[in-house]
Amino acid sequence: MGLLDLMRVMSIQRQQDQERRRRQAQTQACGKHPPLLISFLAHLPLCMPKPSGSGLSQADLSLIGNKKDLIAAPDVPLSLFSWWLQKAVTPGIEELTLILVPFSAKYNFPCSLLLNGSGDSIRYLHLTRCSFRPTVTLGLRSLMRLHLCLLELRNCDRIVCLKVPRLLQRLNYLEVRGCGKLKVIDNEAPNVSSFTFGGDSTVQISLGETLQKKSLTMDRYGSVFYARAELPSSMPNLEALTIHSKSERAYAPMLCSKFLFLRHLSIALTGAPVYSTYDYLSLASFFYAAPSLETFNLNVWQRYMKNVSIFADPADLRQMQELQHHNLRSVSITGFSSAKSLVELTCHVLKSIISLECLTLEAPQSCVRCSDPANKSGKCSPLALDILMEGHRAVMAIRKYIEPRVPSTVKLHVLEPCSCHDVELQMSCLS
Repeated sequence: MGLLDLMRVMSIQRQQDQERRRRQAQTQACGKHPPLLISFLAHLPLCMPKPSGSGLSQADLSLIGNKKDLIAAPDVPLSLFSWWLQKAVTPGIEELTLILVPFSAKYNFPCSLLLNGSGDSIRYLHLTRCSFRPTVTLGLRSLMRLHLCLLELRNCDRIVCLKVPRLLQRLNYLEVRGCGKLKVIDNEAPNVSSFTFGGDSTVQISLGETLQKKSLTMDRYGSVFYARAELPSSMPNLEALTIHSKSERAYAPMLCSKFLFLRHLSIALTGAPVYSTYDYLSLASFFYAAPSLETFNLNVWQRYMKNVSIFADPADLRQMQELQHHNLRSVSITGFSSAKSLVELTCHVLKSIISLECLTLEAPQSCVRCSDPANKSGKCSPLALDILMEGHRAVMAIRKYIEPRVPSTVKLHVLEPCSCHDVELQMSCLS
């Protein structure tokens, strides 16, 4: 057992001792016998004692270890979890705690154990890092409180409609990704402050009381336009917004609606937009809409650069209306290219954001870099020649059109294509 595992176990045991003393005080006040404790350390090759019959009022099972360790240890097979639960979860049980550490542990809780009356008496059910997938309606008629705080639903191809009921008062984080057949998300839980969705743009989403939402992540087609047009009115209290879009049918509109509390904004336009010449300057509308914005991260990496290059049309750069921003301190653009509208957006940032402290412009880079600790070759992975050439054009655009406009109070960081690719350029010239 590592030091971190030991510290986690000790922390959990302290919490369990405190909770146990609290429950013992309650049961003694009611004239009942104190509950029986069963401790199960799954990572150790122990000879497990059999549960002493039925009639347990509590089964406190602390499962320490992860799936990999259990498979590697023949003394403690994964099936032993279910075996012990079958012996412990019997009619009359009132409290069940199942905790798996470290947090990488994976275990599918056998919901069938709660059927046929076994779960009717449970008042307290605590599951940590377990998959809980009931296929039928569970009894749990005596359950007094439900403390589900986080729900992540990923890659489920069977679910069509997700309904989150109002009784989940403590649910504050909801994430739904990769559910191909999903058509509807209907959330009524009142305290969901963070919502993450990755899926088709046709999915109908109803988030209930959206005034509570503080953080939102969207990964769907047209999400940039949707975020600017709809979210200021539907989620006015957002503080952090992350947008991923592989296709935009319209530019970000200039509207009067505001994100008064938005402090962190990240936008990724990394696909092949329907408008191949996407107007990046239109993204400046988010600056006007978010007066409290502090950080802005933009990823515009494109496999094929179809926008008009600043070198192909070096005419006067467009300018947006004068409106100074007093809170935005850090701006980062990844996948920077020589696209004219992208240069215009960057120049607008330098002119209108008087609070700016740091501007980072990163030309296209390899997926695997020479600086990565796991990269044993010490070299960047190859880049397609057209991407590499565009990366150098991007640096030229920065030096000519952007760098002269940088105020002395702003630190400019330019990440050029790595020198690992110099050989690739030389070979292309020779050929």
